[in-house]
Amino acid sequence: MQVDKLMTRDVVLCHPDDTLADAARLMWDTDIGAVVVVDADGKLAGILTDRDACMAAYTRGLPLADIRVSSVMAHEVWTCRVTANCGDVEDVMRQHQVRRVPIVDASGRPVGIVALNDLARAARSTPSAAIHQREVETTLAAISMPRHVPRTDEAFRALAIAGLTV
Repeated sequence: MQVDKLMTRDVVLCHPDDTLADAARLMWDTDIGAVVVVDADGKLAGILTDRDACMAAYTRGLPLADIRVSSVMAHEVWTCRVTANCGDVEDVMRQHQVRRVPIVDASGRPVGIVALNDLARAARSTPSAAIHQREVETTLAAISMPRHVPRTDEAFRALAIAGLTV
């Protein structure tokens, strides 16, 4: 199955200069866990998850309205094109341990997004088994593998400023 049959076409967007409060409001109002960040030309600039926003506020000890999206968003985003198939999207998710893959056009503008839950729902409801439940299980397991994230001095300083310990 090609991703254009599965992807969510109404991509919720924000901009790097928006605040985390703006992004959180978008996520709350649209019942999603991430927003795609685009630059002034509408090209993909990053992605911001609800977890990113929460952890930024926690580690910085600041309200969401005082933190810019650009300082928190993931700048490195793995994408697929509309011509990709669902297996390609699953491969990206597995390799990079991401739950959402923006779908972009030839100029780098987001035209859709595929989330892990889209794959799971399609596997459950597709009688032709174009998306196999076992493949979705494998993708979820790969995404959920613990990653070692080195803690930097900067991260420890941010926690200390916020009055937190690890």
